[in-house]
Amino acid sequence: MNSEFSHQGGSVQWHLGPVIDALRTSRESTHNIRHQGRVRELPSRDVVRQIVDGISAALFPTHYGRPDLNAESIDYFVADTLNVALDRLAEQVRRALRFSPEFSAEHDQTEDAVLAERARAITREFAASLPGVRALLVSDVQAALAGDPAATSVAEIMLCYPGTIAILYHRIAHCLNRLKVPFLARVAADIGHSLTGIDIHPGAQIGGSFFIDHGTGVVIGETAILGERVRLYQAVTLGAKRFPVDDSGALVKGTPRHPIVEDDVVIYAGATILGRITIGAGSTIGGNVWLTQSVPPGSNVSQAQMRNT
Repeated sequence: MNSEFSHQGGSVQWHLGPVIDALRTSRESTHNIRHQGRVRELPSRDVVRQIVDGISAALFPTHYGRPDLNAESIDYFVADTLNVALDRLAEQVRRALRFSPEFSAEHDQTEDAVLAERARAITREFAASLPGVRALLVSDVQAALAGDPAATSVAEIMLCYPGTIAILYHRIAHCLNRLKVPFLARVAADIGHSLTGIDIHPGAQIGGSFFIDHGTGVVIGETAILGERVRLYQAVTLGAKRFPVDDSGALVKGTPRHPIVEDDVVIYAGATILGRITIGAGSTIGGNVWLTQSVPPGSNVSQAQMRNT
C-alpha cells in the first residue's frame, strides 16, 4: 500500500477533511502563534544535544570522547570533534538569530548571508571561550571531589553525578546567552534539565567551584548570582518572590528578582530562597528553610529559627 493511498484512506475513514480544514484555519489565522506571524526555521533539539556532546568530548576527550586516545591522537580528535560541533553550532545560531529582538518586523528581510556571517562570528567567540569554560568545569569537579565523602574519583563524578552534567550544560548555555543567542541557550539548558532534573536558567551567573549534590529538583532562576564555592543539595529553589508588572498589567521581564548567594555558602535540601535578597558569604541555610529576607555573612539559618520569626 503506497503512502498516498494510505493517507487518503485514513482521511476518509476518520472523516478528517473538516478537522484538517479547521486546523489550517487555526494555524494560519485564528490562533496563529508563529513568531511575527511567519514560519521560521527552528533550532533543532537533537542537533543541539549533538553539539553539547561534541563540545563535552572536546573539553574532556578521555571522559566524554574516546577511551583509546593517546598523546599522539588526542589533539587530532579534539580538532575534528570541535570542527564538526562548531559547524553545527553556526547553523543553529543562524536559526536562533531570527528570533532575536534585533531582527524585529522591520528588519525581517535581513539576508541569510548577513545572518550566516553573524552566526559564524558568534561561533568563533564561543570557540575562543572554551578554555575558560573548561577551567570553570574543572573547578566544579574538584569541588565535588572535595565536598562529597562518597566521591571516589574524578571519573566517577564526571560520568555518574547529575549535578556535574547539569553544570556542564549550564556553562555552555550561559556562554551562548552571554553571546546574545538566548533562544539557543534556553534549548541547551532545557536539554540539561531533561537529562538531570536540575533546572538552571542560562542567564544565572555562577562562580567557580560550584557543587550540586544529588541535585534532583534544584531550580536556579534567570537573575540569580552565585559566588565562588557555593554548594547546593537537592530540591533547593533560588526563585522570585513576586513578578512586577507594567501599567498595562504585562510582566516586566529581565528585572533582578532572584537571590544573590555570596562565596562559600551551603544550602541544604529543600530550602526555598525567594526574591532579590543576599545570602552573606560563609552562611549555611538549613534544610526546608523558607527564606525571603537577606542574612549577613556567617549566618546559620535553621527551619526552627524561621518558625520563630
